Formats: sequence, C-alpha cells, structure tokens
Amino acid sequence: MPGPGNVGERVRNLRLTRRLSQAQLAGHDLSDSYISLIESGKRTPTPTVLRMLAERLGCTPEYLAEGVEPEQRAHLEVRERHAHLALLGGDPGTAESGFDEVIARSDDPDLTSRARWGRARALEELGRADQAIALFEELREQAERDPGRASWLPPVIALARCYHTVGDLGQAIALGERAMDRLGKLGLTAGQEYTEAGRILLLAYVDRSDPARAHELGRRLLYPEGSKDDESTSVHYQRASMRALEEGTIGDSLYFADQALAARTDATPVQAQARLDLAAAKALLRGVMPFSEPAPSAGADVVSPGEGVPGIEKPRAEGSRQAAQEALELLRGTDALEGAEATESTIAKARALVLVGELDEAIAELEQFLDTGMALAPPEKANTLTPHPGNDLAARTQKTVLARLVLARARVAQGDRAAAQVVLRAASEQLRALPAGRPAAHLLRELGELFELVQDSESAAAAYRQALEAAGLHAAPSQEANHDLGRV
Repeated sequence: MPGPGNVGERVRNLRLTRRLSQAQLAGHDLSDSYISLIESGKRTPTPTVLRMLAERLGCTPEYLAEGVEPEQRAHLEVRERHAHLALLGGDPGTAESGFDEVIARSDDPDLTSRARWGRARALEELGRADQAIALFEELREQAERDPGRASWLPPVIALARCYHTVGDLGQAIALGERAMDRLGKLGLTAGQEYTEAGRILLLAYVDRSDPARAHELGRRLLYPEGSKDDESTSVHYQRASMRALEEGTIGDSLYFADQALAARTDATPVQAQARLDLAAAKALLRGVMPFSEPAPSAGADVVSPGEGVPGIEKPRAEGSRQAAQEALELLRGTDALEGAEATESTIAKARALVLVGELDEAIAELEQFLDTGMALAPPEKANTLTPHPGNDLAARTQKTVLARLVLARARVAQGDRAAAQVVLRAASEQLRALPAGRPAAHLLRELGELFELVQDSESAAAAYRQALEAAGLHAAPSQEANHDLGRV
C-alpha cells in the first residue's frame, strides 16, 4: 500500500519511528526549522534534499516522494498490463479486478488514469454501460481540465459508443460529431479513432432514422475523396500530432505521436475497418441507399427521417437489392471480427442474402447459427441459461431473436407461411424474456410486420402493442387496437 499522507507526513512518521529528533534528522546540512517546515507541508524538498533525508531515514527517495517503493511500483505496472491483456483476451471480469487493485494501491496519476480507463472498458464489455459512462465522463473531464497531459478524444469516442449502446442517440450523435469535427480539424481521415467515431455516428444516424446523413457519412468513410493508400496510417497520425503541437494542444499531440509509433506494427486498423464495414452493411440493410452512389441532387425525392410514434422508428425499408449486394461485398471484409460482432455479421449476411434472392443459402446460414452454441437454446430453456463471462444474456437473446426474424422473412419469401409462423412463435416466446427498452421495441416492431406478412393480424396487433409498451408508451384506453397500430 502507498505510504500515508504527503511527503511531510511520511518524513515525520519515519523520523518518529526511527526515534530521531528534527535536529538529528537535519544533521549538519540542514536546519531543524527547515525539517519542521517540510513536515508541516510548508516546504517541498528538492530532489537533492529528498535523497539526503531518505538515506538518513532508511528508505528510498521514491517512497518519500510518492509513498510507493520501486518494487511496489513495478508490481503495479505489471498488474495493470496483465489486466489489459485479460481485457484483450476476452476476460473483462478478471480485468476489472486487476484494474481495481491498481487504482486502490497506486498514487501515480498516470498509472491510475490508465487503470481507470481499463476499468471503464471492462465495465463496458461486461454490459454495465451506465457505470462505464460515469467513469468515461470523469476521464473526459480530467482530460479537458489538463489538455497538456491527455487527449479528450478517446473518452469522447468511448462515451459516444456507450450512449449509443444505452439508446441515448442524442448524446451519441453530439459526441460522435464533436469527435469527427476535431479529427477533421487535425486533418486525420485514417486510423482507429476516425474509423470508430465514424462507425458509431453512422449507426446512430440510422437508428435515428436519418438516412440522408447516414448516406453522406458512410460515403465519406468508405469512398473518401482522393486515395489515401499511398500514405501509411502512421504518417496520418504523425501529421495530426504535428498540427496539434502547432496549435498548442500538447495532450492531443502526445496521444497521436504514440498512435503513430504503434501503427507501424499494430494490426488493430484491420479490425477497426472490419467493424466499420459491418456498420455500413447494417445501414444498407436498414434502407440507406448504396454508398457507392452519390447523394441525390437538390430537389430530388429522398427518404425523410422517421415519423410516427416517439421511441419507435418508423417501419424501416429492408434495403434495395443493389444495397444488399453492396452489403455482401462489405461483409466479406469482416472475417477479423470475433464474438458478438461475428454473430452480427452472420445475421447481416443472411438478411442480405434474403434481399438478393439467395434464400436457400440464407436459411442454411441461419439454421446452422440457431443449432450451434453461437445462439441460445430454444425458448423453453432460455430462463435456465447462464451467460458467458462478459457476454450479457439480454444481448445474446436479442441476437437470437433477430436471427429467427430473418429466418422467418426468408420462409415468407419462399412462400412457406406455415414454417414462417412457427419461427415467429418461437421468437415471440423468447422476446418475453427481454427487458423493456429500445432494442426490444425494435424487435417487436419487426415481429409485428412479419406477423402481418403471414396474415396473422391478431398476433401482429399484440406485437405492435408490446412494442409501444417496451418503448415506454401506452395506447389510450379508448383506442381500439388493430394491425395498423404500429404504423400510427
């Protein structure tokens, strides 16, 4: 544990433990009054004085200055790195406990800051987004108070991601746009930060039913003006670091200089690009026009942002055949994804295959997914499942329900309404285990649409009503429910 108090208190405690008077500690080099001023906190000893006092008190200068012996510091440095390795290895529970230990025992501001960042990421991976937001907000405030030591970009991007996860699209978009604006001012149009901020913002625009902005951003991310292949990511980072240095934001300059060094050997950009490709494919399957096409000219008909019931997006287009083809091209670049994102890629691929008419292949993909450990067990066993470490049960249930809905859509396209209805009943049962909120409302909205397609108006009306309730809305008692309720 760190030594108690400040420098003066540690000097006094050790002096009393050694049964030395202030005059004895001062010796021939210092005065006892100077020792008194140090112990009272009115004077800060110079490095030379610290070495003299440490020698006489039988400790190290590092202990007097910071309360931590070199061996303790080295142990905490190693512990922090091992916690990060656990996080990268998919074990956020172990990572969280490691970061907690470092935070409790270290009084090194830089080490503590790194551990707090790691703990926030571990909380995010554990599905505790609200707690992660609180910690990321503290890190953002700290970086904004001291821009000479740290960049506020990483916590802002992390916050945008977490706010999107909890459904606060306003905050996610505001923070995402702020990050993109800052990166634009630095001329940085490559690298993990640009890709991640763009990915989050793209998904938030789609979730807010703003296809025009989603298309504009996606086109800018996927088809930038001018080729950037002739320059490495490291060069882009280095240029951004120099621009930040010129404007006096030292924290940003240091951060991007470190990123430039890491980019020379790091493979992370491959995964970051894969995550962006997945986000773009999902946008295309949500009705955003192909990113390879320019935006419509002024005055042309465009799809307006969602209207209708607050809290539930309007009935979404499933995307055109051309958009689905482009989505399949993008999804070919998502092999680097793992875990939940690999699952999302599988489901997105199946949805795209349905749209291009490859129904047998889509059904084979989905049935294999639902029959393996990648998905939850059948609905009647769902309540007995224990979630994997770091894998939220509700999130896994959402993905399984979504897979069933896409499978039902494929069966409808085949003309097999009976098979589609069986799948929809299973999805409906599983949806009952989900907590209320935006994700459940979206799934129920699609469930209602599919029940309409199989001409089950009673089940469709029930699904629309449940979607309203999941979004925190309730129909007026005098209003008679019907199969058009979800389209009001």
